[in-house]
Amino acid sequence: MGELKGLPNLGPVLEGELARAGITTREQLYALGSREAWLRLYTADPTACLHRLLALEGAVQGVRKADLPPETKAELKAFFKAATGK
Repeated sequence: MGELKGLPNLGPVLEGELARAGITTREQLYALGSREAWLRLYTADPTACLHRLLALEGAVQGVRKADLPPETKAELKAFFKAATGK
């Protein structure tokens, strides 16, 4: 696909989902941040899960989602719960 290829955690499926949400460049992803990018995915697809949010944060930070600090994971989990009620 495009410009997002090569970022950690972003394979062709997630890259396609981002493109459908209007996010096609690294600059757009970095400017929006993981939370806003995920909200755009969630608006289009309510099955967007916590793992996608973690993957996006890892992409923004340039690390694999498994390597995100525990505090970051906890903050994202709280955001996910608040946004979805799950």
